[in-house]
Amino acid sequence: MKKTELASIAQALVAPGRGLLAADESFPTIAKRFGEYAIPDTEENRRAYRDLLFTTPGLAAAISGVILFDETMGQRTKAGELFPAELTARGMIPGIKVDAGAVDLAGFPGEKITQGLDKLRERLADYRQRGARFTKWRAVVAIGRGLPTDGAVAANAQLLALFAALSQEAGLVPIVEPEVLMDGNHAIERCEAVTTRVLEAVFAALAGQRVVLEEMLLKTGMVLSGADCPVQATAAQVAAATIRCLRRTVPAAVPGIVFLSGGQSDEKATVRLNAICQADDLPWTVSFSYGRALQTPALKAWKGRPGRVAAAKAALRHRAQCNRLAALGKYRGRS
Repeated sequence: MKKTELASIAQALVAPGRGLLAADESFPTIAKRFGEYAIPDTEENRRAYRDLLFTTPGLAAAISGVILFDETMGQRTKAGELFPAELTARGMIPGIKVDAGAVDLAGFPGEKITQGLDKLRERLADYRQRGARFTKWRAVVAIGRGLPTDGAVAANAQLLALFAALSQEAGLVPIVEPEVLMDGNHAIERCEAVTTRVLEAVFAALAGQRVVLEEMLLKTGMVLSGADCPVQATAAQVAAATIRCLRRTVPAAVPGIVFLSGGQSDEKATVRLNAICQADDLPWTVSFSYGRALQTPALKAWKGRPGRVAAAKAALRHRAQCNRLAALGKYRGRS
C-alpha cells in the first residue's frame, strides 16, 4: 500500500529517539501549575511560558511534535511569530488537543465521558488551515470498586473512534488517548486487566468507524500499580506488564505508541520508559508524550521570572534529552 501523507506524519512523530511535548493544559490546569510557584495566571504569562518552551535551542533533537491548546494556537513568540509556524520552522510538528474535557457520565457514578464532538468537523478544518498536522482526544477511565463499567468503556471508545475518523477526514493524524488513571490502591495486575479491556474496546470501535490504523497513534498509560498501592511494581515489572498488554491489544499496523506520564515523577517516567524501550522486536515504535514529566523542571526553574528563562530552557532541554535516551533504551540515570 502506498504511504499516505498522514502515515508519513504519524511515522515522523515517532521517529527514533523523538517524542511529543504535551503543552495542551486547559485554563484550570495551567492555573493550578502556575499556582504551585506563585506565578500569576495571566494571558501574557501563559504566552511567555509557552514561548520559553517552544524556543528552547536544540529541543527538536528530542521532540518531534508539540500538542497545543486552543489559546496557544493563536499566540505568538516574543519575536512575533505564531507558535505553530515557529514550531514548524524549528523542525517540530504542531498538533492540537480538540476535546473539551471530561464530565460526569449520566447514570454512571464515578465515571466520566469526554465532551467536544459539537462542531468538531468545522474546528478540525480551521486548525489544519492554521498549521496543525495532528490532533489529540483524551478519555479517562477510573479503576475502583465495580469500575470501570462496560457502559463507560464502550461510550468513551466510541467517542475516541468518531474523533479519529473525523480527524483523518480533515487531513490530520489522530492521537487516540484512553487514559487509565493511576488513582487507587489497586495492584499492577488489576491495572493490566483494565487497560487490556479498555484497549480491546477502543480498537474494536476504531475498526467499526473505519479508522486507518497506519494514519494514527495511540497515547496510553503504562501499566502501573495504583498510586496508593502499598506494593509498587519495579520498572522491570512495569515494562513486562505493559508490553504484554500492548502485544495482546494493539494491532501491528499502528505506527507508534506514545506513553503519557499521568502523574509519575519526571525521573520515574523516564526510567520506566527506558525499561519498556529495551524490549526487542516490538511491532510498533514506542516513545513518550509527556506534559508534567517534561515541563516540571523548567517551570520550577522559571517561576515567572524573566531572568530565569535561560535556566528554564536548560532544564527542559536536559529532561528532553533524558527521554530521548530512554526512547532508545539507552538512559543510564540523571547525568
